Amino acid sequence: MRVLTLDIETSPNIADVWGLWNNNVGLSQLRQSQRVICFAAKWLGKSSVEFWSEYEHGHDAMVLAAHRLISEADVVVHYNGNRFDIPHLQSEFVRAQLAPPSPHKNVDLLRTVRRQFKFPSNKLDYVASELLGDRKVAHEGHLLWTKCLMVPETPDEEKVKAAAWVRMRKYNIHDVKLTERLYKRLLPWIAGHPHVGLYGDTTEAVCGNCGSTDLRRQGYAYTSLGKFIQRQCKSCGKWSRDKKAIASVDVRPAA
Repeated sequence: MRVLTLDIETSPNIADVWGLWNNNVGLSQLRQSQRVICFAAKWLGKSSVEFWSEYEHGHDAMVLAAHRLISEADVVVHYNGNRFDIPHLQSEFVRAQLAPPSPHKNVDLLRTVRRQFKFPSNKLDYVASELLGDRKVAHEGHLLWTKCLMVPETPDEEKVKAAAWVRMRKYNIHDVKLTERLYKRLLPWIAGHPHVGLYGDTTEAVCGNCGSTDLRRQGYAYTSLGKFIQRQCKSCGKWSRDKKAIASVDVRPAA
């Protein structure tokens, strides 16, 4: 199973406004729409990280690279990607007149964090600090995006922009590495993860989330109609049960 961890960065919408609080911005005020300006991607099991940006590669080449990588993946891992990264990328794809990428499964770690835990904050920076002892790369905030998007008029401004893109690259790449590490940490908690056993040739019983064959029999799982042998993966900790029931009932409750 090919697992790709992905993270994008976007430009802000640029608009004419007359106030700083509680504005309703009309389309006639919009000067420049939000777009993807860069992304980082890493294959699970590989040490290298791919980084593509409109600054270094051009916007069209960057979009094509994202489309290619997603098309090669069986699973795409992200943090808040269901609502942010994937829709933004798909907007870029349709603008570029590209067909949808090859079908894949999305694993949004924010969804797992919200469903399974109750942290004071669900932001990647906080969750990673709690579970991994690591944080996102610190930077100057919105000013970093301003510097990356500036149109230099002097050699000194070009140096400022180039230096800003070095920091953006570092920030984006670290986010992907952080997300992949968090994916590994949260594997036994991820519900609905694509079953790894479907993507291999082994006939052995494997953990659906991590693919390990080191499963420990541990009691039984019960449904309203059946009893199943229950197992726990000794590698990641995920619980599973056998497909076939070892005991069942024929009479169901009426209500």
